Amino acid sequence: MITYSLTRTTSITDQEILDLYRSVGWSAYLQQPQNTLDALANSAVFWATTDDHLIGLIRGVTDGHTILYIQDLLVDPAYQQQHVGTTLMKKMLDHYQNIGQTVLITDPEERTRKFYESLDFLEIVPQTYGRAFVLERRF
Repeated sequence: MITYSLTRTTSITDQEILDLYRSVGWSAYLQQPQNTLDALANSAVFWATTDDHLIGLIRGVTDGHTILYIQDLLVDPAYQQQHVGTTLMKKMLDHYQNIGQTVLITDPEERTRKFYESLDFLEIVPQTYGRAFVLERRF
């Protein structure tokens, strides 16, 4: 069973976090691992675990009122295509449901575009680096 939490449990080790980044090929985050760990400690993070093993996370940077910037969404390749990423995103968006704008920049892969559009994000064009998406909520 997959558990989702806004609180990092003591069973999630720093090494397990770095291994998750490594598993998805995000090597830039491994160049200065302490920076990555510090960034996570100072961000809004939802964690996905199974049997006390980290399998995914989503990290947002926010003022808590007007904007949420999704910085990281990653899922262990062994758990991809099981809606872990979708669930993490929905939990983050539900938690910050009163924020008017959510923004993210990501790679230009077609499957990435389809994924974010399936969550009602709108692509901003033209782009020169990757893809930018925004989810604007109207109140």
